Amino acid sequence: MEYRQVFNEDVFIDILCYRRYGHNEADEPKFTQPVLYKAIETHPNPLQIYSKKLITEKTVDEAYVKKLEKDFRAELQKMLDEAKASDRFTDTIPMFEGAWKGLHLANHSEFISTPDTSVSEEVISEIGNALTDLPKDKAFFKKIEKLFEDRKAMVNSTKIFDWAMGEQLAYGTLLKEGFPVRLSGEDVKRGTFSHRHAVLTLVDSEDEYTPLETINTQAKLSIFNSLLSEYGVLGFEYGYALANPNALTIWEAQFGDFFNGAQIIVDQYIASAETKWQRGNGLVMLLPHGYEGQGPEHSSARVERFLELCADDNIQVANCTTPANFFHILRRQMHRSFRKPLIIFTPKSLLRSPNCVSPLSEFTNGKFHELIDDTFVDVKKVKRVLLCTGKVYYDLLEKQQADKRKDVAIVRVEQLYPTPVQQILKVKAKYENATEFFWVQEEPENMGAWPYICRKFHDDKYLNLRVISRLEGSSTATGFAKQHAAQQAHIVSKAFEAPAGKKVKEKIEKTTEKMANAGAD
Repeated sequence: MEYRQVFNEDVFIDILCYRRYGHNEADEPKFTQPVLYKAIETHPNPLQIYSKKLITEKTVDEAYVKKLEKDFRAELQKMLDEAKASDRFTDTIPMFEGAWKGLHLANHSEFISTPDTSVSEEVISEIGNALTDLPKDKAFFKKIEKLFEDRKAMVNSTKIFDWAMGEQLAYGTLLKEGFPVRLSGEDVKRGTFSHRHAVLTLVDSEDEYTPLETINTQAKLSIFNSLLSEYGVLGFEYGYALANPNALTIWEAQFGDFFNGAQIIVDQYIASAETKWQRGNGLVMLLPHGYEGQGPEHSSARVERFLELCADDNIQVANCTTPANFFHILRRQMHRSFRKPLIIFTPKSLLRSPNCVSPLSEFTNGKFHELIDDTFVDVKKVKRVLLCTGKVYYDLLEKQQADKRKDVAIVRVEQLYPTPVQQILKVKAKYENATEFFWVQEEPENMGAWPYICRKFHDDKYLNLRVISRLEGSSTATGFAKQHAAQQAHIVSKAFEAPAGKKVKEKIEKTTEKMANAGAD
Protein backbone atom coordinates (compact mmCIF):
# COMPACT_ATOMS: atom_id res chain seq x y z
CA MET A 1 0.00 0.00 0.00
CA GLU A 2 2.84 2.38 0.87
CA TYR A 3 4.52 1.70 -2.49
CA ARG A 4 1.26 2.32 -4.39
CA GLN A 5 0.69 5.60 -2.55
CA VAL A 6 4.21 6.87 -3.25
CA PHE A 7 4.72 5.70 -6.83
CA ASN A 8 1.11 5.26 -8.08
CA GLU A 9 1.98 1.90 -9.60
CA ASP A 10 0.50 -1.56 -9.24
CA VAL A 11 2.17 -4.21 -7.11
CA PHE A 12 2.06 -7.92 -7.91
CA ILE A 13 2.51 -10.20 -4.91
CA ASP A 14 3.15 -13.91 -5.57
CA ILE A 15 2.52 -16.02 -2.46
CA LEU A 16 2.88 -19.80 -2.33
CA CYS A 17 0.32 -21.13 0.14
CA TYR A 18 -0.28 -24.60 1.50
CA ARG A 19 -2.48 -26.56 3.88
CA ARG A 20 -0.27 -28.27 6.41
CA TYR A 21 -2.80 -31.03 7.08
CA GLY A 22 -4.55 -31.15 3.74
CA HIS A 23 -8.18 -30.32 2.92
CA ASN A 24 -9.85 -31.89 5.98
CA GLU A 25 -9.35 -34.42 8.76
CA ALA A 26 -9.86 -37.38 6.41
CA ASP A 27 -7.51 -36.09 3.73
CA GLU A 28 -4.00 -37.38 3.19
CA PRO A 29 -2.23 -34.87 0.91
CA LYS A 30 0.74 -37.24 0.39
CA PHE A 31 -1.50 -39.34 -1.86
CA THR A 32 -1.18 -36.71 -4.59
CA GLN A 33 1.72 -34.47 -3.45
CA PRO A 34 4.30 -36.76 -1.72
CA VAL A 35 7.43 -34.67 -2.44
CA LEU A 36 5.84 -31.33 -1.56
CA TYR A 37 4.35 -32.58 1.71
CA LYS A 38 7.62 -34.18 2.77
CA ALA A 39 9.07 -30.66 2.64
CA ILE A 40 6.04 -29.16 4.40
CA GLU A 41 6.39 -31.62 7.32
CA THR A 42 9.79 -30.20 8.20
CA HIS A 43 8.85 -26.58 7.52
CA PRO A 44 8.09 -24.54 10.68
CA ASN A 45 4.64 -22.96 10.86
CA PRO A 46 4.08 -19.16 10.77
CA LEU A 47 3.68 -18.93 14.56
CA GLN A 48 7.04 -20.63 15.10
CA ILE A 49 8.77 -18.47 12.49
CA TYR A 50 7.39 -15.19 13.84
CA SER A 51 7.96 -16.12 17.49
CA LYS A 52 11.57 -17.10 16.78
CA LYS A 53 12.14 -13.80 14.96
CA LEU A 54 10.77 -11.73 17.88
CA ILE A 55 12.71 -13.73 20.47
CA THR A 56 15.94 -13.41 18.44
CA GLU A 57 15.38 -9.64 18.23
CA LYS A 58 14.73 -9.69 22.02
CA THR A 59 11.38 -8.00 21.41
CA VAL A 60 9.72 -10.69 23.58
CA ASP A 61 10.90 -13.73 25.51
CA GLU A 62 9.83 -17.37 25.22
CA ALA A 63 7.65 -17.23 28.35
CA TYR A 64 5.64 -14.35 26.89
CA VAL A 65 4.99 -16.29 23.67
CA LYS A 66 3.78 -19.36 25.59
CA LYS A 67 1.49 -17.21 27.75
CA LEU A 68 -0.06 -15.57 24.69
CA GLU A 69 -0.77 -18.94 23.13
CA LYS A 70 -2.23 -20.32 26.38
CA ASP A 71 -4.47 -17.27 26.88
CA PHE A 72 -5.67 -17.37 23.27
CA ARG A 73 -6.61 -21.05 23.49
CA ALA A 74 -8.46 -20.36 26.74
CA GLU A 75 -10.44 -17.56 25.03
CA LEU A 76 -11.38 -19.89 22.17
CA GLN A 77 -12.54 -22.54 24.64
CA LYS A 78 -14.60 -19.96 26.54
CA MET A 79 -16.38 -18.85 23.35
CA LEU A 80 -16.99 -22.48 22.34
CA ASP A 81 -18.57 -23.19 25.73
CA GLU A 82 -20.78 -20.09 25.41
CA ALA A 83 -21.90 -21.11 21.92
CA LYS A 84 -22.87 -24.59 23.13
CA ALA A 85 -24.82 -23.17 26.07
CA SER A 86 -26.78 -20.49 24.18
CA ASP A 87 -30.53 -20.85 23.70
CA ARG A 88 -31.76 -20.00 20.17
CA PHE A 89 -35.06 -18.58 21.44
CA THR A 90 -33.86 -16.21 24.15
CA ASP A 91 -32.75 -12.61 23.98
CA THR A 92 -29.30 -13.61 25.25
CA ILE A 93 -28.17 -14.37 21.69
CA PRO A 94 -25.13 -12.16 20.98
CA MET A 95 -26.75 -11.05 17.73
CA PHE A 96 -29.27 -8.90 19.60
CA GLU A 97 -26.73 -6.49 21.00
CA GLY A 98 -25.47 -3.22 19.54
CA ALA A 99 -27.45 -2.20 16.44
CA TRP A 100 -29.78 -5.19 16.90
CA LYS A 101 -30.78 -4.31 20.46
CA GLY A 102 -34.58 -4.35 20.85
CA LEU A 103 -35.09 -6.87 18.03
CA HIS A 104 -35.58 -10.62 18.44
CA LEU A 105 -36.08 -13.89 16.58
CA ALA A 106 -39.71 -14.12 15.50
CA ASN A 107 -42.03 -16.86 16.63
CA HIS A 108 -44.49 -18.32 14.12
CA SER A 109 -47.53 -16.33 15.24
CA GLU A 110 -45.60 -13.07 14.88
CA PHE A 111 -44.27 -14.10 11.49
CA ILE A 112 -47.69 -14.75 9.95
CA SER A 113 -49.31 -11.62 11.39
CA THR A 114 -49.24 -8.16 9.81
CA PRO A 115 -49.18 -4.86 11.76
CA ASP A 116 -51.13 -1.72 10.88
CA THR A 117 -48.99 0.28 8.45
CA SER A 118 -51.51 2.93 7.45
CA VAL A 119 -50.56 6.60 7.18
CA SER A 120 -52.79 9.66 7.62
CA GLU A 121 -54.05 11.63 4.63
CA GLU A 122 -52.21 14.70 5.91
CA VAL A 123 -48.87 12.89 5.86
CA ILE A 124 -49.54 11.45 2.40
CA SER A 125 -50.38 14.94 1.14
CA GLU A 126 -47.31 16.53 2.75
CA ILE A 127 -44.90 13.90 1.39
CA GLY A 128 -46.65 13.65 -1.97
CA ASN A 129 -46.36 17.38 -2.57
CA ALA A 130 -42.69 17.41 -1.51
CA LEU A 131 -42.01 14.57 -3.96
CA THR A 132 -43.70 16.29 -6.88
CA ASP A 133 -42.58 19.92 -6.43
CA LEU A 134 -39.75 20.53 -8.89
CA PRO A 135 -37.63 23.63 -8.13
CA LYS A 136 -38.12 26.46 -10.65
CA ASP A 137 -34.42 27.34 -10.75
CA LYS A 138 -33.40 23.96 -12.17
CA ALA A 139 -33.82 22.77 -15.77
CA PHE A 140 -35.47 19.36 -16.22
CA PHE A 141 -36.40 17.39 -19.32
CA LYS A 142 -39.89 18.18 -20.63
CA LYS A 143 -40.95 14.55 -20.23
CA ILE A 144 -39.89 14.66 -16.57
CA GLU A 145 -41.84 17.87 -15.99
CA LYS A 146 -44.96 16.30 -17.50
CA LEU A 147 -44.48 13.13 -15.43
CA PHE A 148 -44.21 15.12 -12.22
CA GLU A 149 -47.26 17.20 -13.13
CA ASP A 150 -49.20 13.94 -13.44
CA ARG A 151 -47.87 12.80 -10.06
CA LYS A 152 -48.88 16.12 -8.53
CA ALA A 153 -52.40 15.53 -9.82
CA MET A 154 -52.46 12.13 -8.10
CA VAL A 155 -51.77 13.84 -4.80
CA ASN A 156 -54.11 16.80 -5.09
CA SER A 157 -56.96 15.89 -7.44
CA THR A 158 -57.46 12.26 -8.54
CA LYS A 159 -56.28 10.75 -5.21
CA ILE A 160 -55.37 7.62 -7.19
CA PHE A 161 -51.74 6.50 -7.20
CA ASP A 162 -49.74 4.38 -9.62
CA TRP A 163 -46.94 1.95 -8.73
CA ALA A 164 -44.11 4.50 -8.78
CA MET A 165 -45.95 6.88 -6.46
CA GLY A 166 -46.91 4.06 -4.11
CA GLU A 167 -43.26 3.08 -3.88
CA GLN A 168 -42.04 6.67 -3.38
CA LEU A 169 -44.65 7.25 -0.67
CA ALA A 170 -43.44 4.14 1.16
CA TYR A 171 -39.88 5.47 1.20
CA GLY A 172 -40.99 8.97 2.12
CA THR A 173 -43.16 7.89 5.06
CA LEU A 174 -40.43 5.64 6.44
CA LEU A 175 -37.87 8.45 6.17
CA LYS A 176 -40.27 10.76 8.00
CA GLU A 177 -40.62 8.16 10.76
CA GLY A 178 -36.84 8.06 11.19
CA PHE A 179 -35.95 4.92 9.24
CA PRO A 180 -33.02 5.31 6.81
CA VAL A 181 -33.72 4.01 3.31
CA ARG A 182 -31.03 2.49 1.11
CA LEU A 183 -31.60 1.32 -2.47
CA SER A 184 -28.99 -0.08 -4.85
CA GLY A 185 -28.93 -1.96 -8.14
CA GLU A 186 -27.91 -1.58 -11.75
CA ASP A 187 -30.38 1.16 -12.70
CA VAL A 188 -32.30 2.08 -9.56
CA LYS A 189 -32.16 5.88 -9.73
CA ARG A 190 -34.30 6.05 -12.87
CA GLY A 191 -35.60 2.49 -12.72
CA THR A 192 -34.94 -0.10 -15.44
CA PHE A 193 -38.35 0.65 -16.94
CA SER A 194 -38.15 4.44 -16.46
CA HIS A 195 -40.84 4.39 -13.81
CA ARG A 196 -39.13 5.38 -10.56
CA HIS A 197 -37.26 8.62 -11.32
CA ALA A 198 -36.14 8.84 -7.69
CA VAL A 199 -33.07 10.79 -8.81
CA LEU A 200 -33.34 13.31 -11.67
CA THR A 201 -30.44 14.45 -13.85
CA LEU A 202 -30.69 18.06 -14.99
CA VAL A 203 -31.05 18.74 -18.70
CA ASP A 204 -27.98 20.97 -19.07
CA SER A 205 -25.50 19.26 -16.73
CA GLU A 206 -24.77 16.06 -14.85
CA ASP A 207 -26.07 17.55 -11.59
CA GLU A 208 -28.75 15.52 -9.83
CA TYR A 209 -31.90 16.36 -7.89
CA THR A 210 -33.47 13.88 -5.45
CA PRO A 211 -37.07 14.71 -4.41
CA LEU A 212 -37.01 12.32 -1.44
CA GLU A 213 -34.26 14.43 0.11
CA THR A 214 -36.62 17.41 0.35
CA ILE A 215 -38.78 15.73 2.99
CA ASN A 216 -38.32 17.24 6.44
CA THR A 217 -36.52 14.34 8.14
CA GLN A 218 -33.21 13.46 9.76
CA ALA A 219 -33.14 9.93 8.37
CA LYS A 220 -30.64 9.29 5.58
CA LEU A 221 -31.59 8.35 2.04
CA SER A 222 -29.03 6.47 -0.08
CA ILE A 223 -29.65 5.54 -3.73
CA PHE A 224 -26.84 4.07 -5.81
CA ASN A 225 -26.63 2.81 -9.36
CA SER A 226 -24.30 -0.14 -8.91
CA LEU A 227 -21.74 -1.88 -11.09
CA LEU A 228 -22.92 -4.86 -13.16
CA SER A 229 -22.22 -7.47 -10.50
CA GLU A 230 -25.22 -9.14 -8.90
CA TYR A 231 -23.02 -11.38 -6.75
CA GLY A 232 -20.85 -8.58 -5.36
CA VAL A 233 -23.59 -6.01 -4.86
CA LEU A 234 -26.21 -8.34 -3.35
CA GLY A 235 -23.55 -9.71 -0.99
CA PHE A 236 -22.58 -6.18 0.04
CA GLU A 237 -26.19 -5.12 0.66
CA TYR A 238 -26.82 -8.27 2.70
CA GLY A 239 -23.87 -7.27 4.86
CA TYR A 240 -25.14 -3.70 5.10
CA ALA A 241 -28.57 -4.91 6.26
CA LEU A 242 -26.86 -7.14 8.82
CA ALA A 243 -24.92 -4.18 10.23
CA ASN A 244 -27.87 -1.75 10.15
CA PRO A 245 -31.17 -3.56 10.81
CA ASN A 246 -33.08 -0.33 11.40
CA ALA A 247 -32.60 0.81 7.79
CA LEU A 248 -34.78 -0.38 4.92
CA THR A 249 -32.09 -1.90 2.68
CA ILE A 250 -33.13 -2.88 -0.85
CA TRP A 251 -31.34 -4.52 -3.76
CA GLU A 252 -33.11 -4.45 -7.11
CA ALA A 253 -32.22 -6.66 -10.08
CA GLN A 254 -32.35 -5.07 -13.51
CA PHE A 255 -34.51 -8.04 -14.53
CA GLY A 256 -35.65 -10.61 -12.00
CA ASP A 257 -33.77 -13.56 -13.42
CA PHE A 258 -30.47 -11.68 -13.18
CA PHE A 259 -30.33 -12.62 -9.50
CA ASN A 260 -29.04 -16.02 -10.67
CA GLY A 261 -25.62 -14.36 -10.84
CA ALA A 262 -25.89 -14.11 -7.05
CA GLN A 263 -27.52 -17.48 -6.36
CA ILE A 264 -24.79 -18.34 -3.84
CA ILE A 265 -25.73 -15.34 -1.68
CA VAL A 266 -29.38 -16.45 -1.75
CA ASP A 267 -28.60 -20.07 -0.86
CA GLN A 268 -25.90 -19.54 1.76
CA TYR A 269 -27.16 -16.42 3.50
CA ILE A 270 -30.60 -15.08 2.66
CA ALA A 271 -32.40 -18.42 2.93
CA SER A 272 -30.44 -20.12 5.70
CA ALA A 273 -28.31 -17.78 7.84
CA GLU A 274 -30.83 -17.60 10.68
CA THR A 275 -30.87 -21.40 11.02
CA LYS A 276 -27.13 -21.91 10.49
CA TRP A 277 -25.69 -18.98 12.42
CA GLN A 278 -28.61 -17.36 14.25
CA ARG A 279 -28.13 -14.20 12.21
CA GLY A 280 -31.26 -12.40 11.07
CA ASN A 281 -31.47 -9.98 8.16
CA GLY A 282 -34.09 -7.63 6.76
CA LEU A 283 -32.76 -7.23 3.21
CA VAL A 284 -35.40 -6.66 0.51
CA MET A 285 -34.90 -8.03 -3.01
CA LEU A 286 -36.98 -6.46 -5.80
CA LEU A 287 -37.11 -8.80 -8.80
CA PRO A 288 -39.03 -7.66 -11.92
CA HIS A 289 -41.14 -10.61 -13.08
CA GLY A 290 -43.85 -11.20 -15.66
CA TYR A 291 -44.44 -12.73 -19.09
CA GLU A 292 -44.67 -10.03 -21.74
CA GLY A 293 -42.97 -11.66 -24.70
CA GLN A 294 -39.45 -10.49 -23.82
CA GLY A 295 -37.92 -13.95 -24.10
CA PRO A 296 -36.30 -16.46 -21.73
CA GLU A 297 -33.84 -14.04 -20.09
CA HIS A 298 -36.28 -11.23 -19.29
CA SER A 299 -39.46 -12.96 -18.13
CA SER A 300 -39.05 -15.11 -15.04
CA ALA A 301 -37.48 -14.20 -11.69
CA ARG A 302 -37.55 -17.92 -10.94
CA VAL A 303 -40.32 -17.92 -8.37
CA GLU A 304 -39.85 -21.67 -7.97
CA ARG A 305 -36.26 -21.31 -6.76
CA PHE A 306 -37.24 -19.08 -3.86
CA LEU A 307 -40.25 -21.17 -2.87
CA GLU A 308 -38.20 -24.37 -2.78
CA LEU A 309 -36.00 -22.64 -0.19
CA CYS A 310 -38.95 -21.69 2.04
CA ALA A 311 -39.15 -23.50 5.39
CA ASP A 312 -38.86 -22.80 9.12
CA ASP A 313 -40.31 -19.27 8.67
CA ASN A 314 -37.04 -18.24 7.03
CA ILE A 315 -37.99 -15.72 4.32
CA GLN A 316 -40.97 -13.79 2.93
CA VAL A 317 -41.98 -14.15 -0.72
CA ALA A 318 -44.60 -11.86 -2.27
CA ASN A 319 -45.99 -10.83 -5.65
CA CYS A 320 -48.10 -7.70 -5.12
CA THR A 321 -50.75 -6.61 -7.61
CA THR A 322 -51.52 -3.11 -6.29
CA PRO A 323 -49.41 -0.04 -5.44
CA ALA A 324 -51.04 0.13 -2.01
CA ASN A 325 -50.14 -3.44 -1.12
CA PHE A 326 -46.57 -2.78 -2.27
CA PHE A 327 -46.58 0.36 -0.08
CA HIS A 328 -47.72 -1.60 2.97
CA ILE A 329 -45.35 -4.56 2.58
CA LEU A 330 -42.33 -2.22 2.39
CA ARG A 331 -43.51 -0.38 5.48
CA ARG A 332 -44.26 -3.67 7.27
CA GLN A 333 -40.60 -4.61 6.88
CA MET A 334 -39.62 -1.90 9.38
CA HIS A 335 -42.69 -1.95 11.63
CA ARG A 336 -41.96 -5.33 13.15
CA SER A 337 -39.71 -6.19 16.08
CA PHE A 338 -37.85 -8.78 14.01
CA ARG A 339 -36.17 -8.90 10.61
CA LYS A 340 -36.68 -11.41 7.82
CA PRO A 341 -35.43 -11.26 4.21
CA LEU A 342 -38.19 -10.19 1.81
CA ILE A 343 -38.36 -11.17 -1.86
CA ILE A 344 -40.87 -9.22 -3.96
CA PHE A 345 -41.60 -10.03 -7.60
CA THR A 346 -42.29 -6.61 -9.06
CA PRO A 347 -44.13 -5.72 -12.29
CA LYS A 348 -42.96 -4.39 -15.65
CA SER A 349 -45.87 -3.64 -18.02
CA LEU A 350 -48.14 -2.94 -15.04
CA LEU A 351 -46.02 0.07 -14.10
CA ARG A 352 -48.00 2.06 -16.68
CA SER A 353 -51.26 0.16 -16.64
CA PRO A 354 -54.32 2.33 -15.86
CA ASN A 355 -55.74 -0.68 -14.00
CA CYS A 356 -52.78 -1.13 -11.65
CA VAL A 357 -53.58 1.80 -9.37
CA SER A 358 -54.76 2.30 -5.78
CA PRO A 359 -57.04 4.94 -4.23
CA LEU A 360 -55.85 7.08 -1.34
CA SER A 361 -58.10 5.17 1.10
CA GLU A 362 -55.99 2.02 0.64
CA PHE A 363 -52.93 3.91 1.90
CA THR A 364 -54.64 5.63 4.82
CA ASN A 365 -56.51 2.56 6.06
CA GLY A 366 -55.38 -0.92 6.93
CA LYS A 367 -52.29 -2.95 6.21
CA PHE A 368 -50.71 -5.42 3.81
CA HIS A 369 -53.14 -8.04 2.48
CA GLU A 370 -51.74 -11.54 2.08
CA LEU A 371 -54.77 -12.42 -0.06
CA ILE A 372 -57.23 -10.28 -2.04
CA ASP A 373 -60.64 -11.77 -2.80
CA ASP A 374 -62.92 -11.04 -5.76
CA THR A 375 -65.53 -8.30 -5.28
CA PHE A 376 -67.06 -8.48 -8.77
CA VAL A 377 -68.75 -11.92 -8.71
CA ASP A 378 -72.05 -13.17 -7.33
CA VAL A 379 -70.91 -15.45 -4.49
CA LYS A 380 -73.79 -17.92 -4.83
CA LYS A 381 -73.33 -18.24 -8.60
CA VAL A 382 -69.58 -18.97 -8.46
CA LYS A 383 -68.81 -22.44 -9.83
CA ARG A 384 -65.09 -21.98 -10.49
CA VAL A 385 -62.40 -20.24 -8.39
CA LEU A 386 -59.13 -19.13 -9.99
CA LEU A 387 -56.20 -18.62 -7.62
CA CYS A 388 -53.28 -16.66 -9.01
CA THR A 389 -50.47 -14.29 -8.12
CA GLY A 390 -49.01 -11.21 -9.79
CA LYS A 391 -49.50 -9.80 -13.27
CA VAL A 392 -51.57 -12.67 -14.72
CA TYR A 393 -54.43 -11.44 -12.52
CA TYR A 394 -54.95 -8.46 -14.84
CA ASP A 395 -55.10 -10.73 -17.90
CA LEU A 396 -57.76 -12.82 -16.16
CA LEU A 397 -59.61 -9.73 -14.95
CA GLU A 398 -59.84 -8.32 -18.47
CA LYS A 399 -61.49 -11.54 -19.69
CA GLN A 400 -63.81 -11.75 -16.69
CA GLN A 401 -65.00 -8.16 -17.12
CA ALA A 402 -65.35 -8.38 -20.91
CA ASP A 403 -67.49 -11.51 -20.68
CA LYS A 404 -69.32 -10.33 -17.54
CA ARG A 405 -68.57 -13.64 -15.85
CA LYS A 406 -70.14 -13.59 -12.40
CA ASP A 407 -69.62 -17.33 -12.00
CA VAL A 408 -65.80 -17.34 -12.03
CA ALA A 409 -64.02 -15.76 -9.06
CA ILE A 410 -60.40 -14.56 -9.25
CA VAL A 411 -58.51 -14.67 -5.95
CA ARG A 412 -55.06 -13.11 -5.67
CA VAL A 413 -52.45 -14.71 -3.41
CA GLU A 414 -50.26 -11.68 -2.73
CA GLN A 415 -47.95 -13.45 -0.29
CA LEU A 416 -46.68 -16.83 -1.41
CA TYR A 417 -44.69 -17.51 1.78
CA PRO A 418 -45.70 -17.68 4.53
CA THR A 419 -48.67 -19.03 2.59
CA PRO A 420 -52.03 -17.70 3.86
CA VAL A 421 -53.50 -21.21 4.12
CA GLN A 422 -56.32 -20.33 6.51
CA GLN A 423 -57.38 -17.34 4.39
CA ILE A 424 -57.50 -19.56 1.31
CA LEU A 425 -59.62 -22.13 3.14
CA LYS A 426 -62.02 -19.35 4.17
CA VAL A 427 -62.34 -18.46 0.49
CA LYS A 428 -63.24 -22.06 -0.25
CA ALA A 429 -65.91 -21.99 2.45
CA LYS A 430 -67.27 -18.68 1.14
CA TYR A 431 -67.77 -20.05 -2.39
CA GLU A 432 -69.70 -23.08 -1.17
CA ASN A 433 -71.21 -23.80 -4.62
CA ALA A 434 -67.84 -23.84 -6.39
CA THR A 435 -66.86 -27.24 -7.75
CA GLU A 436 -63.58 -26.34 -9.48
CA PHE A 437 -60.46 -24.74 -8.05
CA PHE A 438 -57.53 -23.87 -10.34
CA TRP A 439 -54.12 -22.35 -9.85
CA VAL A 440 -53.46 -20.11 -12.89
CA GLN A 441 -49.93 -19.01 -13.76
CA GLU A 442 -47.96 -17.70 -16.73
CA GLU A 443 -44.92 -19.87 -16.08
CA PRO A 444 -44.50 -23.45 -17.37
CA GLU A 445 -46.04 -26.13 -15.16
CA ASN A 446 -42.66 -27.19 -13.74
CA MET A 447 -41.80 -23.59 -12.77
CA GLY A 448 -43.44 -20.64 -11.04
CA ALA A 449 -45.38 -21.09 -7.81
CA TRP A 450 -47.21 -24.27 -8.86
CA PRO A 451 -44.62 -26.88 -7.73
CA TYR A 452 -44.85 -25.34 -4.25
CA ILE A 453 -48.58 -24.60 -4.24
CA CYS A 454 -49.53 -28.10 -5.40
CA ARG A 455 -47.84 -29.57 -2.32
CA LYS A 456 -49.97 -27.32 -0.12
CA PHE A 457 -53.38 -27.78 -1.78
CA HIS A 458 -53.34 -30.97 -3.84
CA ASP A 459 -55.89 -33.15 -2.02
CA ASP A 460 -59.59 -33.07 -1.11
CA LYS A 461 -58.75 -31.99 2.42
CA TYR A 462 -57.96 -28.58 1.00
CA LEU A 463 -58.99 -27.68 -2.54
CA ASN A 464 -58.14 -30.59 -4.85
CA LEU A 465 -56.40 -27.83 -6.76
CA ARG A 466 -55.49 -28.20 -10.45
CA VAL A 467 -53.26 -26.04 -12.62
CA ILE A 468 -53.64 -23.94 -15.77
CA SER A 469 -50.25 -22.92 -17.14
CA ARG A 470 -47.83 -23.24 -20.02
CA LEU A 471 -46.69 -26.80 -20.71
CA GLU A 472 -43.65 -27.88 -18.78
CA GLY A 473 -40.41 -26.92 -20.46
CA SER A 474 -36.67 -26.54 -20.01
CA SER A 475 -36.71 -22.84 -20.96
CA THR A 476 -38.59 -20.29 -18.89
CA ALA A 477 -40.26 -18.68 -21.91
CA THR A 478 -40.40 -18.64 -25.69
CA GLY A 479 -38.40 -16.04 -27.57
CA PHE A 480 -41.03 -15.78 -30.32
CA ALA A 481 -43.54 -12.96 -29.70
CA LYS A 482 -46.43 -14.54 -31.65
CA GLN A 483 -46.02 -17.82 -29.82
CA HIS A 484 -45.95 -15.96 -26.49
CA ALA A 485 -49.23 -14.20 -27.33
CA ALA A 486 -50.86 -17.48 -28.36
CA GLN A 487 -49.75 -19.19 -25.15
CA GLN A 488 -51.00 -16.31 -23.03
CA ALA A 489 -54.38 -16.29 -24.80
CA HIS A 490 -54.69 -20.05 -24.32
CA ILE A 491 -54.09 -19.75 -20.56
CA VAL A 492 -56.77 -17.06 -20.19
CA SER A 493 -59.25 -18.90 -22.42
CA LYS A 494 -58.77 -22.17 -20.57
CA ALA A 495 -59.33 -20.42 -17.22
CA PHE A 496 -62.85 -19.39 -18.31
CA GLU A 497 -63.90 -22.31 -20.49
CA ALA A 498 -67.03 -24.26 -19.62
CA PRO A 499 -66.47 -27.64 -17.93
CA ALA A 500 -65.88 -30.26 -20.64
CA GLY A 501 -67.75 -33.53 -20.94
CA LYS A 502 -65.96 -36.85 -20.47
CA LYS A 503 -65.34 -37.50 -24.21
CA VAL A 504 -64.10 -33.97 -24.80
CA LYS A 505 -61.76 -34.23 -21.80
CA GLU A 506 -60.30 -37.47 -23.14
CA LYS A 507 -59.72 -35.88 -26.55
CA ILE A 508 -58.03 -32.85 -24.98
CA GLU A 509 -55.78 -35.06 -22.86
CA LYS A 510 -54.74 -37.14 -25.90
CA THR A 511 -54.04 -34.02 -27.97
CA THR A 512 -52.02 -32.44 -25.17
CA GLU A 513 -50.01 -35.63 -24.72
CA LYS A 514 -49.37 -35.82 -28.47
CA MET A 515 -48.18 -32.19 -28.54
CA ALA A 516 -45.90 -32.71 -25.55
CA ASN A 517 -44.34 -35.82 -27.09
CA ALA A 518 -43.75 -33.90 -30.30
CA GLY A 519 -41.95 -31.16 -28.40
CA ALA A 520 -44.57 -28.56 -29.33
CA ASP A 521 -45.45 -25.54 -27.21
